[in-house]
Amino acid sequence: MKNTTEKQNTSINSRDIQKMEFRLSGLSCPDCAKGLEKTISRIDGVKSCRLVFSASKIIVEGTMSREAVAKVIKDMGYEIVEEGKILNVPKKNKRYKGFIGFIQFLLGDRDTILALIGFVLVFPGLVFDELFPFLGISTPVFEYMAIAALVVAGYPVFISAFKNLFTNHEITMNLLMVIAGVGGVVIGAYTEAGLVMVLFMIGEALEGYTMEQSRDAIRKLMEVAPNDALVLRPCIDCEEHIGKDGYNGGPCPFCGPEEKRVPVEELVVGDRIIVKPGEKIPMDGIVISGSSSVDQAPITGESIPVYKCEEDHVFAGSINGEGALTIEVTNISSDNTISRMIRLVEEAQERKAPAERFVDRFAKYYTPVVIVMAILVASVPPIFFGAPFLNLANGTQGWLYRALELLVVACPCSLVISVPVTIVSAISNAARNGVLIKGGAYLEELSRTKIIAFDKTGTLTEGKPRVIKVKSENCPSCENGDCKHCNDLLAIASSVESRSEHPLAQAILEEARARGIHAHYKPAENVMALSGKGVGGKVNGDSVFVGSHSFFDSNIPHDPQTCEEINLATIQGYTPLLVSIEGKYSGFITVADTVRDTSKVAVDRLKKMGIENLVMLTGDAKATAKLIADQVGIEKVYPELLPEKKLDAIKDLMGSEKHVAMVGDGINDAPALAESSVGIAMGNTGTGQAMETADVVLMSGDLSKLPFTLRISRYAMRTIYQNIAFSLAVKASFFVVVLLGFGTMWLAVLADVGVTFLVSLNGMRLLRFRDR
Repeated sequence: MKNTTEKQNTSINSRDIQKMEFRLSGLSCPDCAKGLEKTISRIDGVKSCRLVFSASKIIVEGTMSREAVAKVIKDMGYEIVEEGKILNVPKKNKRYKGFIGFIQFLLGDRDTILALIGFVLVFPGLVFDELFPFLGISTPVFEYMAIAALVVAGYPVFISAFKNLFTNHEITMNLLMVIAGVGGVVIGAYTEAGLVMVLFMIGEALEGYTMEQSRDAIRKLMEVAPNDALVLRPCIDCEEHIGKDGYNGGPCPFCGPEEKRVPVEELVVGDRIIVKPGEKIPMDGIVISGSSSVDQAPITGESIPVYKCEEDHVFAGSINGEGALTIEVTNISSDNTISRMIRLVEEAQERKAPAERFVDRFAKYYTPVVIVMAILVASVPPIFFGAPFLNLANGTQGWLYRALELLVVACPCSLVISVPVTIVSAISNAARNGVLIKGGAYLEELSRTKIIAFDKTGTLTEGKPRVIKVKSENCPSCENGDCKHCNDLLAIASSVESRSEHPLAQAILEEARARGIHAHYKPAENVMALSGKGVGGKVNGDSVFVGSHSFFDSNIPHDPQTCEEINLATIQGYTPLLVSIEGKYSGFITVADTVRDTSKVAVDRLKKMGIENLVMLTGDAKATAKLIADQVGIEKVYPELLPEKKLDAIKDLMGSEKHVAMVGDGINDAPALAESSVGIAMGNTGTGQAMETADVVLMSGDLSKLPFTLRISRYAMRTIYQNIAFSLAVKASFFVVVLLGFGTMWLAVLADVGVTFLVSLNGMRLLRFRDR
């Protein structure tokens, strides 16, 4: 009885758990944002709390109320600015860039407005007390104004510092600034104390502005798909026909579907929408009528429009070309390709790169250590060496002042912002170019890749067999297989194969359609497939069989010259299909899976980048595998592999070199993709599944994007290491300057703001990185 009660309670609790999402403003500092995450985690009923810094949002799960979470967010000094679905992008005023954009950003938030007020208050003291003291203009009013600046600009800093100290028991950079500001007032450095707080807040605003610029790239993805669609809906409660033939309301049987423009959120799977020439496609779907060239660049990064006709899939956010399309919706708005892309890009920051985790750990211990160092700097020289504790009248700095300078110099703003701004910029740029990288961890792993393993079918090759050659027995002199005899042979074969779903049958049908001969004969009757041998049926009363060479060798005679030609095609990696009519050999059709146009180009570029160890994994026979590998320039081949053997091959490769990337279609090679250091899927072979299972997705299935992906990952990691090294070097230099007594508090914080600005700009260069 007790167990039953426990199960019931568990069931009730699980039903009560809800998921909430909040989008925030003022989320500019990664270190401060962690404090918010921890504070929310302490609310009664919270089961989990995840901060997605790159998207400026927080996701909370539990039994707590939405109001309780919102109150904590506001108490911590943040504002909830957007709630709702991912594609509901609110219309905003025009957003500027550069200096004007920064001023616009400052005027858009309470905390930054307070910083601006503080700057106005401290400005007279800065001019007359710090920059031009020789002018002799001095008044106590400047000091009072500086203290007011400290209080006004520092209000959100004080609140955050003490909430984190008493709620989360953490020492943050805000506490460093509070100690420095209050210490400056205590020793009489009023103007410097006010300046420290004002400049610190402006530096925080600068962090927020640069992160907003990086987040703008994600917002632009949101704006790709339109917010409404022209849908075909039945006429409901038609007044014109009420009472006719027993019609009393509901869908009208006499009227055809009506065009109606509705928000995309109202569309359901199965709805039919109309997309006019030049319009954006609002939803994922299948074309049911019409044809057009569709620009898929916003989703896949493809530079050339793709021709779409009936039964072809289209993506939301693609741009329709010259023809009108009627499309059947296959996914609701929150689950279409662009929505999943946005969601994955936004949450990619959760999968942190090792470099980012290092910075997080470093900052966690760094701040408390700095406070201990400051205490030692203020106390050891005066106590043990008789050095002055307070500033002397002759201008010599006391060690208390130097300790306060040390606190200011040590602020880790530039260090903690340098990594996320770079990673967000790189991932956003990649997404804009049709490459979905699902986290900083994979970005860093890509930069270290030494071996790349390629699946063959659907990756290096198109994955769709094509007819290479048609040779009729009645046309021995035909070179290209396009004479009337060869066409007739193809038409007869397509009549039999029209009843088959086999990929080789589809290749014959597609070639027959391309030559305009698919309707020369009616679909065959009495069709019967012989497993592993072929398929036969009646065409115009004649028995026709299309089958393998081995079956014909045993059952249907054909001359040695033909046999030799077919054997040669087999050695070259092709699949010959022989055709007989009324038991007599009539010719053969050669079918092959063709190499992608971009495969060799991609392999060549990877080799130029220094990745020489490229291998191919395939289930094909050795001869066929070697032929494809030679065409694309890959030297090492693992042939005749079942899916589980591909997994073993990846394990072998990782035994010799840990950093192994696997490129596949994300479907039948999923175990190998999961086992590799980075799994890279070709998005065009089942985009939805590939997006969920792989670490990186090439949305267009274009291998030429692979070198770009590796280059942007390498460039991103170089930028991160540059930022970390530069930030630490500047801080170390200022430590020396401070200890020697040559610095000032406000110059120290100005230096930190300057470094923050430079590392942020350096990281944002990834937004402009282009494929060569």
